[in-house]
Parts: sequence; C-alpha cells; structure tokens
Amino acid sequence: MATTADMRSGLIIKVDGSLYTVIEFGQNKTARAAAKVWAKLKGVDNTRTIEVTWNSGETIFPVRVEKKPYQYLYKDDTGYSFMDTETFEQITVPETMVDAPKFLKDGQEVTVAINGETDQPMAVELPDKIVLMVTYSEPGMKGDTATKTLKPATVETGATVNVPLFVNEGEMIRVNTKTGEYVERVK
Repeated sequence: MATTADMRSGLIIKVDGSLYTVIEFGQNKTARAAAKVWAKLKGVDNTRTIEVTWNSGETIFPVRVEKKPYQYLYKDDTGYSFMDTETFEQITVPETMVDAPKFLKDGQEVTVAINGETDQPMAVELPDKIVLMVTYSEPGMKGDTATKTLKPATVETGATVNVPLFVNEGEMIRVNTKTGEYVERVK
C-alpha cells in the first residue's frame, strides 16, 4: 500500500472507483493540526477535474500503468487505431484518450498507457515535439523580421499553428504537441 508520502505528478490513483491522474499536489502544515496533503486530479476514465485532501500518511491506491510504444495507423468512425510495434496487435481508442489528435500523422510513434489490472488502454501520448511540413501559409514580407509577429500556417495533419513571418510553404517545422506552439524551423 502507498501513502500520501508517495504522491507525485503523473501518478494515476483510484478515488471512489474512478481513475485520476495527479496534475499537481502540495502539503499544508499548521501549528495546531496535523499536516494535510492536497492534490488536483484529472479524470482518466471520465472528464472530471477534482481536488482531494488527505491527512498526511493516509493510504492512497495507485494503479500500475505500463507504457508501450505503438504506431498510429488510421482514424475511422470507431476511433483512432494503433498497432503495437512488438506484437503487431491493434487497438482502437476514442478521440478523448488521445492527448493531441490534431497532430497525429500516419505511421507516427506514440506511447500508450495501459492499465496493469485490466489490460485496457487509458491514454495515448504523442512525443513532446514533432516535425511537420507546412502545407499552406501566406507569404511573409521581406525584411519584416524585427517584430515577433506570427501568422497562421496549416501543417500536413490539417492543424493550424501560428508561425513567424519567415516560415513559408514546404518548410519543415518543429511543433510542441502539449501547447500547439511553433518551436523552430528544421533544415
């Protein structure tokens, strides 16, 4: 059994029969009362976000999670299909389980978090940064690089990313999948 001392960001725990991931946590100490541990939790199997407070040293129930590499195959009416790169087994997950579906491209490597108790997929995580080609962008004006002005650009997955004025069609850019922001141009 784990206690509140084992709390960390990213830990998946069971609270009232549902699974939640720890977004942030902290400890409140007062002079007269025992310390309390609080955590902001985001639902894994639901869309709720809650805050929970425990007494310091209280028991929590973490869930064993396995992370495996999968390859993105395609999207259809049933959801997004992925293939295990070791066993070639395929799974289909709903869009709500994918952290940034607008940046998925065919054949891309992703990490799938699988519940160790039920062997069911819980979440699909893209790499933090990926390289995409700009398929459409308005041309930038020559010499207009002194300001940090951004323009919208469409990338090969169909997503729109704000890029600096010097980025043109056909160029490769690196995008942060967590924030959806332009990082750098790739040569």
